Amino acid sequence: MTIYFYKVGDPYGCFSNFSAHPIFIDDQSWSTVEHYYQSQKFFGTEHEALIMTIRAVKTPEEAAALGRDRCRVFREDWEQVKAEIMYQAVLTKFLTHLDIQSVLLSTNELLIVEDSPTDYYWGCGSERTGQNQLGKILMQVRQEVRQQLAE
Repeated sequence: MTIYFYKVGDPYGCFSNFSAHPIFIDDQSWSTVEHYYQSQKFFGTEHEALIMTIRAVKTPEEAAALGRDRCRVFREDWEQVKAEIMYQAVLTKFLTHLDIQSVLLSTNELLIVEDSPTDYYWGCGSERTGQNQLGKILMQVRQEVRQQLAE
């Protein structure tokens, strides 16, 4: 069996970066993982002031729109660091919120897939041929949480 997730209101919607589970990372509070992730694209760039703008917007949809604006220059190392930034944010989310941590752990060893019809990097895409990087991170986080609980 495979666990597919995408929208916040659907089963396993807590796995979405848009879910309303705040995180505290880099000495700041962020409303969602999406807010944090999108803001990090501008660290050390001429658009660094956008980090606080993204942090302050009300919804993850607004954060995503600001962060996906290709008119702005992303940090030079973005492609090299984006997966680690996502991993740290997702790990923080599931270590912080015990209610959704139990949901993640309840998936045992099942495959977790972000069922995004448009994202072939983080999700599986409409043909389900994408890389599913977010699903892979969730499964890594699941393992990391198990290890921390066993210590």
